[in-house]
Amino acid sequence: MSFGEMDPVHRAVLRKHRLELSGQLLVSETIVPFLYQEEILTDAQVEDIESRSTERQKTLRLLDLLPSRGPRAFQSFLRSLQDFNWVRDRLLQELQTPPEPGPKDACRLQESVLQRVPSDRELSQLALRLGAEWESVLLDLGLSAEVLFRCRSDHSLSSQAAALAGLVRWRRAEGKRATVERLLQSLQSAGIHSAVLEDVLNVSS
Repeated sequence: MSFGEMDPVHRAVLRKHRLELSGQLLVSETIVPFLYQEEILTDAQVEDIESRSTERQKTLRLLDLLPSRGPRAFQSFLRSLQDFNWVRDRLLQELQTPPEPGPKDACRLQESVLQRVPSDRELSQLALRLGAEWESVLLDLGLSAEVLFRCRSDHSLSSQAAALAGLVRWRRAEGKRATVERLLQSLQSAGIHSAVLEDVLNVSS
């Protein structure tokens, strides 16, 4: 059965607050059972979520699944937050707030640059500049919590190396869709100005 896609606005809100939600929600007791009852989650998906070892990992897995569970999924998720009213209110407030002009308005990159795939050197330069936001960027690019954990574990002494490993995984998985433009979108979602990427591209050109 095809559920279709979640509204892009709702998907963007979940993505923006992904790390915050993963640190505040306890999904096992009421949220997952409610979403199963509402037929948003399948038996297999509930088992997948509950197989995770921590509440944070369970929440991240739920947030991975929700966008593909159709247009009803977001509203059902909000209704499941009866024990987390402050979280629900925060998400609703986000929906009611008009988006501010983002750094993309000031982006000076040409279309030909935006549509190409970044090189190894460019990804390495970017990893050097991401700092503490590297996890947010990689999650927004679509890497799973498991892949992120593996990058962190394999490169525990260097966040730059962990970020680069994640960026290379993203490019390999996405192929021609791993464009500069897509990277720019995730940087902006993490609150990183487009000038950071512009600087990287100028350095490597």
